[in-house]
Amino acid sequence: MKRIFLCLAALAAFTVAAQAAENGGSPAEQRYSPYSAVVPPCDDPGVLSYVSGRFAQTESEFWSSSLQIGGYDRIHEIGFRSNGLSYIPRRYCIARTQVSDGRMREVIYDIGEDLGLLGYGWGVEWCVVGLDHELAYAPGCGALRPFASRYLGEAALRERY
Repeated sequence: MKRIFLCLAALAAFTVAAQAAENGGSPAEQRYSPYSAVVPPCDDPGVLSYVSGRFAQTESEFWSSSLQIGGYDRIHEIGFRSNGLSYIPRRYCIARTQVSDGRMREVIYDIGEDLGLLGYGWGVEWCVVGLDHELAYAPGCGALRPFASRYLGEAALRERY
């Protein structure tokens, strides 16, 4: 009797999960605490300044390095809400940057709504390819890419950079 009950409960849970996956859940803008899906563009000076400042601070404080980001070019959006409508709105970006060691490197970053200090304002997660010392976004800062891009569009993205 217990087996039958467990099988029925598992079947019911699977059915509910399949329906939720099919519908994609409700958009984040229709929740009790809705999002507006307004996040700065990839080339926003405030976003780029934040990434540059945090990179210099991290390299200095944790790695005793004087590396700094000199400037950005080839700034490109690689996704907006790419993981689905029911997730926090994020804009995924990639840029090429000149680091003070003379090398050109990729910077991958995402800008998320209400991910700033205490959930106020936008927040940025970033990673400089080749300088992710603690491997927080490994491999190759790939954890910051949109889900589909991580597994499907890698070759196409590499051709541009």
